[in-house]
Amino acid sequence: MDNKLVFQLLQCTPEGLTQSEAEARIHKFGPNKLPEKKVNPILQFLSFMWNPLSWVMEAAALVAIVLSNGQGMPPDWQDFVGIVLLLLGNSCIGYYEERGAGKAVEALMAALAPQCTVKRDGNWVTMEAANLVPGDIISIGIGDVIPADSRMVVANNVKIDQAALTGESLPVGKEPGDEVFSGSTVKQGEAEAVVIGTGLNTFFGRAASLVAGANEGMGHLQQVLAKIGNFCICSIAIFLVAEIFVMYPGFRYRYRRGMNNLLVLLIGGIPIAMPTVLSVTLAIGAKQLAEHKAIVTRISAIEELAGVTILCSDKTGTLTLNELTIKTEAVRQYSEVSVDDILLFSAYASRVENQDAIDKSIVESLHDTSLARKGIDVLDFIPFNPVDKRTQVTYRRQSDNTVHRVSKGMSQIILELCTRDMTPEVEQKLHADVDEFAQRGLRALAVAEETVPSGDAEGEGTGFRLIGLLPIFDPPRHDTKETIERAIGLGVHVKMITGDQLAIAKETGRELGMGDTMYKASILNKPDELTGIANSVDELVLRADGFAGVYPEHKYEIVERLQNLGHMVAMTGDGVNDAPALAKANVGVAVADASDAARSAADIVLTEAGLSTIIEAFIHSRIIFQRMRNYAIYTCSVTIRIVTTFSILVFAFKFDFPPFLVLILAIINDGTMMTISTDRVKPSKSPNAWNLKEIFSYAIVYGCYLTLTTLIFFVVVDKTNFFQRHGCKAFTNHNDFSFHSVIYLQVSILSQGLIFVTRSQGFFFTERPSLFLMIAFVIAQFVATIITVYANWGFTEITGAGWHWAGAVWIWDIVWFIPLDFIKFGMAAIIERFAQASSPPAPGEPVSHDQVELARQRTRMSMEAAQNVTRISTIPSRGASYYAPNLHDTVTHRRNFGSRVKNLLTKSGKNLSMDNNELRRLQSTQAQAASRVLTGQH
Repeated sequence: MDNKLVFQLLQCTPEGLTQSEAEARIHKFGPNKLPEKKVNPILQFLSFMWNPLSWVMEAAALVAIVLSNGQGMPPDWQDFVGIVLLLLGNSCIGYYEERGAGKAVEALMAALAPQCTVKRDGNWVTMEAANLVPGDIISIGIGDVIPADSRMVVANNVKIDQAALTGESLPVGKEPGDEVFSGSTVKQGEAEAVVIGTGLNTFFGRAASLVAGANEGMGHLQQVLAKIGNFCICSIAIFLVAEIFVMYPGFRYRYRRGMNNLLVLLIGGIPIAMPTVLSVTLAIGAKQLAEHKAIVTRISAIEELAGVTILCSDKTGTLTLNELTIKTEAVRQYSEVSVDDILLFSAYASRVENQDAIDKSIVESLHDTSLARKGIDVLDFIPFNPVDKRTQVTYRRQSDNTVHRVSKGMSQIILELCTRDMTPEVEQKLHADVDEFAQRGLRALAVAEETVPSGDAEGEGTGFRLIGLLPIFDPPRHDTKETIERAIGLGVHVKMITGDQLAIAKETGRELGMGDTMYKASILNKPDELTGIANSVDELVLRADGFAGVYPEHKYEIVERLQNLGHMVAMTGDGVNDAPALAKANVGVAVADASDAARSAADIVLTEAGLSTIIEAFIHSRIIFQRMRNYAIYTCSVTIRIVTTFSILVFAFKFDFPPFLVLILAIINDGTMMTISTDRVKPSKSPNAWNLKEIFSYAIVYGCYLTLTTLIFFVVVDKTNFFQRHGCKAFTNHNDFSFHSVIYLQVSILSQGLIFVTRSQGFFFTERPSLFLMIAFVIAQFVATIITVYANWGFTEITGAGWHWAGAVWIWDIVWFIPLDFIKFGMAAIIERFAQASSPPAPGEPVSHDQVELARQRTRMSMEAAQNVTRISTIPSRGASYYAPNLHDTVTHRRNFGSRVKNLLTKSGKNLSMDNNELRRLQSTQAQAASRVLTGQH
């Protein structure tokens, strides 16, 4: 099907549509976007009660209302009602906070909606891609993501990356009449195309309908949550089984008495609020990051950002201002061509519309910008691309009707292009000038020209001749040096990855305090040149402060090698050449004003320019991670504390603690812990990572210590008259109802006080908690104290013990609270000693073969845990999918949709790839379908 027939079917022309025609068509075709899958609010609310932890609590409710009866006593409806209220309250808080944070971030994400350039009413305008309709004429260029299925009308040296469609690994050249599909990326050239299909009537739209129900897998945090939950469940299960055997066959307990003790473990040991607390912490964290100009497109990227050890930063636009200026007084000449003419020829080889920074600086260096096209007719223009690294124009001079060709670009590329009047002296002078510019922090842009005697735009020329070298200055941002120092202070090594020349990279590195241990990227593929520099390529990559002359494949390789050495890598970028490395990195960061391709590959999109925003994102992600880690240690510790304390009290003293008091303990405790999501914590000075062995070790030690405090207290009260000598009333036996109240208060104060130890890195009093956490703690313990002093609840076997006992318990718990900090310091020292032995090699250190192999093994394990979750079959990871609803992204994931659909189809067993003939038939079908809609035949 040729383009004439396409225009006829779509009832449009190469001049595009009018605004009124487009508005009429959008009513017929709908917006150019896939239908968003809205989460049912009721299902979202109920999802907080659908995970293994909630199941255990729900089982406890059933035990209370169904199994806890007999012996002339009614079912334990008080515990049943309390458990249901706890579940509902937990869901209400999680639902409210998550919905609120999600809406706030979505509002900010709306500003990043994909844009496109379209011809309306005969003029090129920029608008949201969602407003495209069949028949629109769009303009696409390097770095753009194709916004809709289209047919090429004008193509200028265009190459498209459509690997997700056809499986081709290399970009494919496109000519007028060829098809391009939404989601593919322009890697080279510029073009105009007519839109044929939008929304669901695109290739990827139809693919999406095939995989609408496909499972996208579980995130790393979901697996961490599952393992923590299973640790708690297994702990409870062990002591439940032990209690059953001890109480019934051993002690010959009556049925109802034993059930009450089992309920204590079920209710008190389950950290029912954990999924809610962690999901709310992430949701609020994403909102806070957005307020600091860092929009998270993948919520699990927050925990990964907290663990970044190396930041690979693009230079232009990130470390520098990307506001280029030509130093006209320093232009170098290599022929009789004057400086003014060199600038003019350079302007000929530049775009005058849709300019990049270099073209803009060159055109603006002319005293009259209109001279860039005055007196010439452009016959052919080849725009810049990251592979060829030059532009080229073929033009006819109107004054004498002769045809000429001009090329400008990277000095080495232009030097290889020149064949006329090129002598060793000229080449030596060029290299000397480039080195001089580099030492002064200037980029060099070479210019060459040739004549085309045949007058044909594609005719052979007389050979390019070097005529000039332009010095370009791109000053560093005012805050970059300070920001890099902050990054180093956070334990993050910053590496410069740039396409500029090595000398310029070194000068910039010295100016910014990054170091100047930099190399040409080509050395990565030349191991024989490493002699005297490094023992291996891995060691070179780790030791280097940066690389220059980098191509896209080099960026990808650098990130991959650093990951294989056990490092978490963040990569910043703004152009299409950065997209592969952004997607490969653990955290891809698209800087402000990044191209569509870069944004679609990134996990975090910055809305403010500069490196400082990234460092703020590092700090806030670590704060968020610390909140989650602190809570994880706390909740596991409390589980160990509850199950060991009350099991041992049953085994040793036949102590029957009322399950209703444990329920009150859980309700007050969970309500207090909700405030942890906004707690004031100090970010760690080094990168973070989930270490479950560390968390479980802390939990067991803390839990056992807290158990010890209760057991000693119990023995002192039951076996001595120490407290009675100080004014406290005596108990009739160790199952005295007043004794129940006293044990409740002792467990409540010290258990909840533990959060102040786990949340701090030093002594607990050196780090002030948030006001909300302090108020919640005070209210919770005030209520617990009042219950202990005054409660006379016969149904749950507690009686007020008076103020003397309340005061005694407070003093006891304060005394035993003090050693907790020293236990923390001792545990930290032991864990740090083991961590040093297994940590990845640091930048600047020699890398042994054993270290490399150990790091690669560790990296493979972590990558499998984080990504290939379907391969995990160990018991601790089972059930992770049930936590997914509580940890879903608060915003739509805006990665390249093609890659996403391809991944989903692969998992679902379907094949996405199509050959080119099938793709052409698809577009013919699309055009005919659009024609039927326009004529009202559908």
